[in-house]
Amino acid sequence: MIRFDCDYTEGAHPNIIAALSESNFEQTCGYGEDHHCENARAYIKKAIGCESADVHFLVGGTQANMTVIASILRPYQGVLCAESGHINCHETGAVEATGHKVLALSHKDGKICAKQVRDYVATHWRDAAHEHIVQPGMVYISQPTEYGTLYSREELKELYAACRELELPLFVDGARLGYALAADKSFTLPFLAANCDVFYIGGTKVGCLFGEAVCITNDALKRDFRYMIKRMGGMLAKGRLLGIQFEEMFRDGLYFRVAEKAVANALRIKAALIQKGIPLLMDSATNQQFPILTKAQQATLGEKYALGFWDTTGGERDAIRICTSWASSDENVDALIADIMAL
Repeated sequence: MIRFDCDYTEGAHPNIIAALSESNFEQTCGYGEDHHCENARAYIKKAIGCESADVHFLVGGTQANMTVIASILRPYQGVLCAESGHINCHETGAVEATGHKVLALSHKDGKICAKQVRDYVATHWRDAAHEHIVQPGMVYISQPTEYGTLYSREELKELYAACRELELPLFVDGARLGYALAADKSFTLPFLAANCDVFYIGGTKVGCLFGEAVCITNDALKRDFRYMIKRMGGMLAKGRLLGIQFEEMFRDGLYFRVAEKAVANALRIKAALIQKGIPLLMDSATNQQFPILTKAQQATLGEKYALGFWDTTGGERDAIRICTSWASSDENVDALIADIMAL
């Protein structure tokens, strides 16, 4: 079975495996204070163009999301996000378990806009009973979205302007950030760092064995963040395991190269789907594609490939997710394309 159902089916890039093996008997201090983590922080600060940023390494995306959100919000506040947002749909109430409500907004292809945030906040404060209602305290988005779509530079600038105006920190989930950067070269890490308060660079889905690098650019959000990491069970004793991985990824641009390969392969599959006349749920430029397949087409491809069910569209068709990764081989992509064309 060839898997195209998600982007973390493989282990890690060989460079990372080699680096972990080579450093196996090296003695370092723990909890992310070793020289590998310091080197990785230096590489990331240079890449994002913000030497004043605080960079922290956590194991996974859900852990990063709940830790960042819990560190920002007051006890009576909630987080605004798209209805389709990961924290709302795919984290089993992790944010709510910290005592904070997810305040879901309608979305267009996974995205929310500045006007929605302004309208929600205005409605909250107009309500005479607002003290009895969860107060919006921050905004969460992901880049790319759950649908593989992208916030443009202008959309993010407008959203961040609204957040600053309303004094709501903006947090960007970057679990698949590498694929967003590969899909839109005008959207860079320095641009992102300048247009949000905190974001993370995902490693788990972009070539690492595991790990996310949380980058805090807003000074007001930096204080005592390590306390929150520890409180949320996120302070890895053998922290160097995270540092080594991001050291390898950002030493010479490996992170960007592996993401570009995944996106290029996804766009080859997208072109084949379009050529075959198979409709797409939305126009995605990243490593996730969402063809609408008949039950018969699903059964045929399912004999050889693991694809992800996304949503039913009614009748005999469903939206299916095809997801390439940093490790998807050209041979497997070629095989899938040939089988799509043969449907």
